[in-house]
Amino acid sequence: MSVLSTADPAFITKLTEIITANLGNASFGAKELAQEAGLSRPRLNRKLLRVIGKTATQFILDTRLGISMQMLRSDDITAAEVAYKTGFSSPAYFNTCFHKHFGYTPGKVKVSEDKLQKDSIYVRGKRSAMRKYIYILSGVLILMASGYVIHFVRSGAPEKSIAVLPFRNLSSEISDQYIYDGITDEIFNNLSKVHMLRVVSRNSVEQYRNTARATTDIARELNVNYIIVGSGQKVGNTFCLRVQLIEVRNKKEIDLWADSFEQEILKSRELFRIQSQTAQSIVTALKATLTVDEKNLIEKIPTQEIIAYRLYQKANDYRKDFEVTYDQDSYQIAVNLYTASLAIDSTFARAYTGLALSYWSRYFAETYFKTDFLDSCIILADKAISLDSKLDEAFFIKANYFRQKGQVEEALENYDKALKINPNYATAYINRGIILAFILYDYVSSLDNIHKALDLTRGNDRISAMYHLVNLYANCGFLEKAKYYLEELLKLDGDSSRYLYHISWQEFSQEHFEEALNLRMRAERIDSTYYADGFMYNLAPGHLREAYTNALRSLDYYKKSGKVNMELCHIGYTFQQVGKYEEAEYYYSQHIKNCEEMIRLNREGGQRKFAQYDLACIYAVKGDKEKAFRYLEEYGNRKYSRPVEISLLKNDPMFDNIRQDERFQSIVEKMKARYQQEHERVSKWLEEQRML
Repeated sequence: MSVLSTADPAFITKLTEIITANLGNASFGAKELAQEAGLSRPRLNRKLLRVIGKTATQFILDTRLGISMQMLRSDDITAAEVAYKTGFSSPAYFNTCFHKHFGYTPGKVKVSEDKLQKDSIYVRGKRSAMRKYIYILSGVLILMASGYVIHFVRSGAPEKSIAVLPFRNLSSEISDQYIYDGITDEIFNNLSKVHMLRVVSRNSVEQYRNTARATTDIARELNVNYIIVGSGQKVGNTFCLRVQLIEVRNKKEIDLWADSFEQEILKSRELFRIQSQTAQSIVTALKATLTVDEKNLIEKIPTQEIIAYRLYQKANDYRKDFEVTYDQDSYQIAVNLYTASLAIDSTFARAYTGLALSYWSRYFAETYFKTDFLDSCIILADKAISLDSKLDEAFFIKANYFRQKGQVEEALENYDKALKINPNYATAYINRGIILAFILYDYVSSLDNIHKALDLTRGNDRISAMYHLVNLYANCGFLEKAKYYLEELLKLDGDSSRYLYHISWQEFSQEHFEEALNLRMRAERIDSTYYADGFMYNLAPGHLREAYTNALRSLDYYKKSGKVNMELCHIGYTFQQVGKYEEAEYYYSQHIKNCEEMIRLNREGGQRKFAQYDLACIYAVKGDKEKAFRYLEEYGNRKYSRPVEISLLKNDPMFDNIRQDERFQSIVEKMKARYQQEHERVSKWLEEQRML
């Protein structure tokens, strides 16, 4: 983003004056601001995005918050009164926005008399017109200080946002890279524990490994104000390490802090001391507040044994390789290295979580229908917590375990524990959001969590959060917002097949079945893994031959992958339609068994009632109406139904035998009513967030 022209401050001041004149009007939004500024809303947004990197809605919110801060500092006034005076719909919403923006609640705003005089906010007894003018001026000054006028390269970046780039290995030994990756990870982990910092996720910065890109460009792309770079060299047991904190301002680099370390490292505590000192020095340089708990977390030494730590670092590399490649050799080496690390230090908590993550990736599908599903992972996570009660990764593993077991309260409790320790844990926000949407059907809270994850990620690491936002907005009926994030997703990875895949679902939810199928087949021609779901062929007439070919391909895929085939219901129906009745009966029987197990063991298919839907389909085709309605009632009694589910239920040919039954129509109407109720609730929340 270019530095503002001399006319830009006047433009910002004019807009701030308009907002201030309408300050108490909660319904005053981007549309009204554009009208009073004499611009169309799209043009106003484009200009603000060019000038300050934010939309009109975001600018209005930040202006209200800036002025509210001055009111709280200047007036003998309650936070609730300030909320209504500055146009917030409720004190609760004001409190949430204020805390998110400033990092603390309105109730904690305390300014001494000397500060009041220094800031010259206003002198009691002055005319209200003068006070109003100073509020406008102070609001503009806050905007300038926040980066709206001539501050940071990317003014949309939070004040204390930071990225830790991969440290460079200057040694001739390439095999030592894991050491510097470990140092990068530790400094990242330490800074992530500080609540006043927004630390961009580790995966987001990986794209800049060994890059020649300018620091200013990296800061802009990552939407941060500070960059940490480092390099090291190892000669024998002696480490030479240099770390630098760079502030990016007006497309210029400002060296804010730097330090060098050179010493022989024989014990792990010496290495962790350097990493801890580095993190604390950076926090000090950023003028951030470090709480006692955060300081203790940063200074904690995970193991006293340097060899155990190095084995753990190497194990992490092999485990991550297995998670991508499924190379069994990588898995076994990772397990052997974690085990060797624990043989040296049996109290090394992180080695236990490393083993748990390895077992999770290796045995998830294989033990899905077993009663001891993932039990080794929870045992290892509990062991880790018994050794280190502040290990965020262990609580994250426990949360994932309880999520898979259907123990929702325990899952959310452990995600919360992980986030309390590490407020920058993007994946925890995502997984928490999944539970809230698809198990508890609270789309408002889910969207809030996924957006938090999106704020903590950049580059390809945003794909997961954006993917979920596409689904969530589509599920709530906000197709334009879903398409917006889908287009952003396409810009990130250029995956046109995924784009067509998601668009096909949007068409399907509107009962445009032929168009949905055509889009999916287009996606498949680009990437064969995006083949259409069997029911798509069944709902679009005249595609029986393609449906049969697709069913065979699906069977082959699941056989090779070893995954549980969740498509046997409509595969069986397709075989029945082409006259292969024995095969159809076989797949029906197999799927009935799988679905009953998912329900009995409370696996995700049973939790989300997909198993109940498929059982209803099969029994409807078989002519067993009572069993069909028994399971269909369970499916329809969920707190929320997505448009795509309503569309499928209304038109699925497997329900032809019971479609005219009053009970069937009642279930459809009940699902539609619950969808509409949640749609309106999300709509209200989006309006409050100025996101609609």
